[in-house]
Amino acid sequence: REYCGHGIGTVFHDEPQVLHYGQPNSGMILEEGMTFTIEPMVNGGDWKTKLLGDKWTVVTKDHSLSAQYEHTLLVTKNGVEVLTARPEEDLSRFQS
Repeated sequence: REYCGHGIGTVFHDEPQVLHYGQPNSGMILEEGMTFTIEPMVNGGDWKTKLLGDKWTVVTKDHSLSAQYEHTLLVTKNGVEVLTARPEEDLSRFQS
């Protein structure tokens, strides 16, 4: 809730903001040609976070375990292409 994915294009952190919470079928409409990141953070406890003094490291306020991952996606006419997938990653279950 404090962080989100984002559009990526001529500006690195571009619009739109891609939220990782909400209600199904209530978000933005994806259109062919859009590129954006998804950057979910999964926390073992509460979702609230704290930015450390190095201005880069983020920890959970309740000190629970946390993981963050990122991919960059391109919306195509047939679905989505994961631009940052490693060759050994099988993402077929997420693609149409």
